[in-house]
Amino acid sequence: MTDLLKAVEAKPNEKIPQLRSGDTVSVHVKIKEGDRERIQEFKGTVIRLRKSGNEASFTVRRMASNGVGVERTFLLRSPRLDKVVVERHGQVRRAQLYFMRGRTGKSARLKQKFN
Repeated sequence: MTDLLKAVEAKPNEKIPQLRSGDTVSVHVKIKEGDRERIQEFKGTVIRLRKSGNEASFTVRRMASNGVGVERTFLLRSPRLDKVVVERHGQVRRAQLYFMRGRTGKSARLKQKFN
């Protein structure tokens, strides 16, 4: 049974580094518009990681114009992800950072983790 599951599982994307909650990342996504393809950057904080094999995903939250929060979920094994760049590691004590949804301004910042 496990051999069958491994046969249909997608291969991991090598361009995605090890992620943790609280990381500030820049996700480069391939967008198809008609017959053209371009790369769009989505920069924000990782608020959730789901590690479940083929359906593994991570959610990135950023503040758009006028203080509107935008969240976007990406599949870890998606061929649409061009690359993910970790810009800084945040110091957090929990796995899901849903409390960030209610925060704006200075209270929405995370301390930087140095190691």
